[in-house]
Amino acid sequence: MKKGIWILIGIVVVIFLAVSWYTSIYNKLVTLDEQVTQAWSQVENQYQRRADLIPNLVETVKGVANFEKETYTAVAEARAKVNQINITPQMLSDQNAFAKFQQAQDQLGSALSRLLVTVERYPQLKANENFLQLQAQLEGTENRIAVERMKYNRVVQEYNTYIRKFPSNIIANMNGFREKAYFKAQAGAEKAPKVKF
Repeated sequence: MKKGIWILIGIVVVIFLAVSWYTSIYNKLVTLDEQVTQAWSQVENQYQRRADLIPNLVETVKGVANFEKETYTAVAEARAKVNQINITPQMLSDQNAFAKFQQAQDQLGSALSRLLVTVERYPQLKANENFLQLQAQLEGTENRIAVERMKYNRVVQEYNTYIRKFPSNIIANMNGFREKAYFKAQAGAEKAPKVKF
């Protein structure tokens, strides 16, 4: 009878340790997943700030300069594409959807760069107080976007590493935790842009 009690106590202890181990890994997975979602929200916040600044910048430029219509059209179209793509935290695990979103954001950034280069041809615009303020805000926002994207990639790296390590990969696979997508440099970003006047 005594031997049976010790076996039962041993089984209960083993079950308790297994459940504790599983719970610990699962809770860490949830925490890391939430950190990725929070970091993504910060990236979206900065993208929204940029999207809100663009119409004011374009209107200021149009009001002061005989603005090239094709540059305005490129900015407007790129902004519209970005607004059409609504990426959710669940889509962060979908490499294709994430790449499509990043491509739209990169196109918007490129169109904005062309706009700012075009502005260099108009000295009266460069002296306009509203334009200078908007340009400074946009440049600050672009820097914030870069910082938030870097933070996002760091959190994604920690998450992706954890879900691939043994034994957490077993629990991650059992509970549907999938790798998240990274931000990558825009194609051709390693080359310096050519500025023509």
